[in-house]
Amino acid sequence: MQIIGASMISTGLKKSWFGTALDFQKSVIPNILPRVIICGIFALIISLLPQEHIPNYWRKLDIVVPSVVLGLVLVFRTNTAYERFWEGRKYWGTIATTILNIGRQVWVLIEEKEPKDRDLKKSILQLLAAFALAAKLHLRQESINSELEPLMSNERYENLKNVNNTALQIAYWIGDDLQKLFLKNCLEISQLNAINFLMNTMIESVIGCNRILTTPLPLAYGIHLKQLLLIYCLALPFKMVTDFGWLTAPCVMLISYTLFGIEEIGIEIEDPFGQDRNISL
Repeated sequence: MQIIGASMISTGLKKSWFGTALDFQKSVIPNILPRVIICGIFALIISLLPQEHIPNYWRKLDIVVPSVVLGLVLVFRTNTAYERFWEGRKYWGTIATTILNIGRQVWVLIEEKEPKDRDLKKSILQLLAAFALAAKLHLRQESINSELEPLMSNERYENLKNVNNTALQIAYWIGDDLQKLFLKNCLEISQLNAINFLMNTMIESVIGCNRILTTPLPLAYGIHLKQLLLIYCLALPFKMVTDFGWLTAPCVMLISYTLFGIEEIGIEIEDPFGQDRNISL
């Protein structure tokens, strides 16, 4: 069962406060840096223009998108993304816990009346690990790969290549193997029912993860937020140039870094099953 834990538990080392604050690779800076630079260049151009060439009404552009409204929209966007992230993580945690509980019950409760029974128990444990890997690949919309091959027979691996929902197919095989052991009187009906109940919980959690994956935030909402951010950041130089002069560009870059960063964090955690640096399974 080590492979299950390896795919579900983060092994990142704890960093110091400054180490975390200065962690460039795992931050959203690489993704938002081009946007921040564009806003800074635009602000620099505005600051280099003679003040008399900037009509007074251009200095009022920031009221087109009030900062309070933009802040509320960003907070709603981030909160919604975090709810999806947290719900997905709870489902995935349920899958991990359920698999470990099923594995424990299979190994402890099922009697071994002949050597083949032990081999069948080992096969079920391997299929449980394969279920976790198959669910991960399914949620990432990836095809099955060599990770699954050592965990099942060649015949089952080849059959798995032609199945739409690989995790569900593996759950069927686990049920079949349990039924074989039950017919050989290796476990009682109450024990089989208890394991089947855990199996149902495991499958329901995968379905819950799939619901999150197939129900993204409305595209129109994301487009509208990006438009508001762009208008606000490009309007800032006109408002700030009178008071800040040549410091307008650095100030605009700092503000745009903050706003674009909050939006990018929401985008990154919106899919809790992806391969982004901060949420990888």
